[in-house]
Amino acid sequence: MYPILFKLGPLTLHTYGFFVALGFLLALTWTHHESLRRGLDPEIFHDLFFYIVVAALIGARFFYVALNFSYFRQDPLAILRLWEGGLVFYGGFLFAVPVFIWRIRRWQKPAFEILDVGTPALVLAQAVGRMGCLSAGCCYGKPCDLGIAIIFNNPLSHAPLHQALHPTQIYHALANLAIFIVLVIISRRSSRRGILVVGYLLLYGALRFIVEFWRGDPRGFLDGFSTSQWISVGLVISGILLWFFKVRKDNLV
Repeated sequence: MYPILFKLGPLTLHTYGFFVALGFLLALTWTHHESLRRGLDPEIFHDLFFYIVVAALIGARFFYVALNFSYFRQDPLAILRLWEGGLVFYGGFLFAVPVFIWRIRRWQKPAFEILDVGTPALVLAQAVGRMGCLSAGCCYGKPCDLGIAIIFNNPLSHAPLHQALHPTQIYHALANLAIFIVLVIISRRSSRRGILVVGYLLLYGALRFIVEFWRGDPRGFLDGFSTSQWISVGLVISGILLWFFKVRKDNLV
C-alpha cells in the first residue's frame, strides 16, 4: 500500500494520519447536523469531541505500544509517531468512556440522548480510519490464498512484506460502514432513547469478534481467543443487558 500520501520538501503527509483526521472530521460533521435535527446544542459535541479524541488517541496508542513492546523498546521515540500508524480501537474506547462520563455532567442532558447522536459518528470515523490502517499496513491479516488477498511491498508498511494476506482492514471498514447504515435507518424509524447504543454494542461486538479470526498482527490471547474477541463478547453482553434492563424498560414506562 502507500504509507506516505505525498512529500513536499520537508513536509510529509502520511496516509494513515490523513484518513484518521478525515474520519474525525466526518464524525464531527455528522454530530453537528444530527444534533440540529434532534434539537440539541451542537456545542455539546464540539466540547465532547475535543476531550474524547485526546483520550481515545492516548488509549489507542497505549494499547498498541503494549502489544508491540519489543519493537518500541528498540525505538522509544517511535511511540510519538502516531501519524505513521498504530492505534488499537478498544484501547481508545476504554479510555474515552470515563472521559465521556466526566464531560457529560456539564451539559445536564440524558447520556443516551447524546450517545444516540454520537454513536453513528463513531462508526463512520472507524470505517474511514480503517483505510488508514490499510495504507500503513497495521491491523494486517493472516496469510491468505484467496483472490481477495492483498500483498504489501512498501518497506514502510507495518505488515509482513511480499505475502498474500487477508485484507482485514477492508473487512473492518465494510463492517463499520454496514453498521453505520443500519444505525442511520434505525434512527429514522425509532425514537427509543438508547437504541442506537444497543445496536452498536451488538453489531460491532459480533462483527469484530468474527473479523478477529483473520487478524495476523500481535493480538494477545486467552483460552484460544484474542483480547479483542473477549472485549467484543463483553460488548455484546453489555448490549443485551442494556436493552433488557434500561432501554426496553424505559420505553415501556
